[in-house]
Amino acid sequence: MEKISKKLLNIALLGYGKMGKEIEQLALQAGHHIVLIIDNEKDWEQKGYNLDKVDVAIDFSLPKTAINNIKKCFDSNLPIVVGTTGWYADFEMVKTDCIENNQSLFYASNFSLGVNIFSAINQKLAEIMNHFPDYDLQLSETHHTQKLDAPSGTAISLAESILNQMERKKTWKLVKKDEKKQADMLPIKAYRIENVPGTHEILYQSDVDEIKIIHTAKSRKGFAKGALLAAEWLHNKKGVFNMTDLLAL
Repeated sequence: MEKISKKLLNIALLGYGKMGKEIEQLALQAGHHIVLIIDNEKDWEQKGYNLDKVDVAIDFSLPKTAINNIKKCFDSNLPIVVGTTGWYADFEMVKTDCIENNQSLFYASNFSLGVNIFSAINQKLAEIMNHFPDYDLQLSETHHTQKLDAPSGTAISLAESILNQMERKKTWKLVKKDEKKQADMLPIKAYRIENVPGTHEILYQSDVDEIKIIHTAKSRKGFAKGALLAAEWLHNKKGVFNMTDLLAL
């Protein structure tokens, strides 16, 4: 893992829900400064001019506002770390904009160190299971009821990693309980339960046994620590980056 500068940063929080408040607490404990908090369009109108006082922005807002927040940061030559998911349909457009205009974007469907280790295990397991067609699989994710997108960005990333390794699976699909599936489809089940930070489970089953890997977040703190680490790492870099770059997985 690349050594990260401990320069104290002036940070803008774009989105001030539970994740924004968690990041604020950790940032202040680390000696950083929260110089701007934007939680809605009115905040942009009243306080947006303060972007010129910021070293890096961290976005945990909503899918419908993330793109606008990214563009505003690019227009201000401000590096941005984006933890919001649900906007990836526009990712290629944002990536092109970032590269062509020499901007800085760090994005991740999940900033937890544990989840990224889990993702590496998932990829290796799918590579092995590609040779054993007797095993079928499914993926499930459970989150708090305030999470709007389903399946989660992390579940999609895990599914796409499996598809890259497993020849017999061609696509993933969000399925409902007892919904029939095609043999070449990877089903994803999504559950929303009060006060669940995030659980992801991948289950392989054959006629004789099953293999299951699970990651369970105990709190939002792990996500917040990862996002703050990404902000420290991104400072003074140009380009498009993710957790693989930060952790050199």
